[in-house]
Amino acid sequence: MQNDVKAPVYPWQENVWHTLTSRFPQIGHGLLFYGKNGCGKETFAQSFVAWVLCQNRDSHRYACGECGSCQWLKSDTHPNYVHISTDEDNKKQNAKIKIEKIRDLLPFVQQTVDGWRVIVIEPAEALNTASSNALLKTLEEPGERIVIILLADHYLKLPATIRSRLQHFALDRISPSQSEQFLQEKIATDRFSHELLMNLSDQMPLRAVNLAEAEWLTLRQDFVDDWQKLIKQKNMPMAIATKWNKALSFSDFSQMFEYLLSDIICVKLNQSIKNIDLNYSDLPAQYSLEALFGIYADFQQSKRFIEQNVQTNLVLDQLCIKLMNI
Repeated sequence: MQNDVKAPVYPWQENVWHTLTSRFPQIGHGLLFYGKNGCGKETFAQSFVAWVLCQNRDSHRYACGECGSCQWLKSDTHPNYVHISTDEDNKKQNAKIKIEKIRDLLPFVQQTVDGWRVIVIEPAEALNTASSNALLKTLEEPGERIVIILLADHYLKLPATIRSRLQHFALDRISPSQSEQFLQEKIATDRFSHELLMNLSDQMPLRAVNLAEAEWLTLRQDFVDDWQKLIKQKNMPMAIATKWNKALSFSDFSQMFEYLLSDIICVKLNQSIKNIDLNYSDLPAQYSLEALFGIYADFQQSKRFIEQNVQTNLVLDQLCIKLMNI
C-alpha cells in the first residue's frame, strides 16, 4: 500500500477526503465507499486507511508515508489493519465472502490496543446472507477506536440492514472537465479519442486509461467488416471464428463484441451509440430486436460455459453461425 504524501487521492475525490478528514473521528465507525468500477475507490480507501493509522496524522493532510505505521502498511504487516475479500482461489464473478471470515474479526474488534484499528471489506456485494448477519452484530456493537469500511460498486445490492448502519460516500462523481484533464495528462490523444474512450469505459477515467492500451480497440472495425461478410456472403463462419479466436483472448473478444452488439441494439432503438468512430453500414437493418436480444442472451450463456472449461473456439464457431443465419 503505497502512499504519496502530495496527492494520494484523485481530483474528483478531494471533497469527500476533506469531509472525512475534517470530521474525523466524529464520522462514525461504519463507512461505505461506493462508485462504478474504475472510479478509484480502492485507492481512496487505501489512502484513508493509511491516514487513520498514521502516527503523524494530526500534522499532515495525508499519511506521512514514513512513520512506523506507514511502513507497516507498505509491508502489509500492520497489526491494526484487516482486509477481507473473497478467497484468493475463488475469484469468480459470483464468489462470496464466507461467514468464517467475518466471525474471525471478533477478537480483532474486541481487543484493547493503542491507536485506531481499521477493517476494509471488498467487494461488499460479496457478503452472503450469513456473513451479512454476522457483520451486522459487529456494526451494532463495535469496539472503541475502530473504523469499518465497505467498498461496493452497487451499494443497493447490500442488505438494507447493513446500508442503514453505514455512512455513504460516493466516489464516482466526476465532472467532464475533471475527466478530460485527467485523460490529457495520461493519454496523448485528441478530444474525439477521449470521448470514445469514456464512452467505452462507463465514463470512468481510470478505465479509459487502461482501455487505451487494449488490443481490441483497434480491431473493432475489422470485426464489423467480418460480421458484414457473414451476412452478405453466407459462408466461412468457421474461418472467421478461428481468426478471432487467434486474434484476441476470449475476455477481450467478449468485451469488444458486447459493445458492438449493444450499439446495434441502440441504433434499432434510435439511441446514441458508444463506438462513435465505427461504420456499421446496414448491419442493424439485418436483425430484428428480438434476434439481437436472443444473440445477447445466448452469448451470456456461452460465457458461463467458458467458466466450465468449454473451449473458446467452439463458442465463437456457434456465435458466427448465429450471426450468419439471420
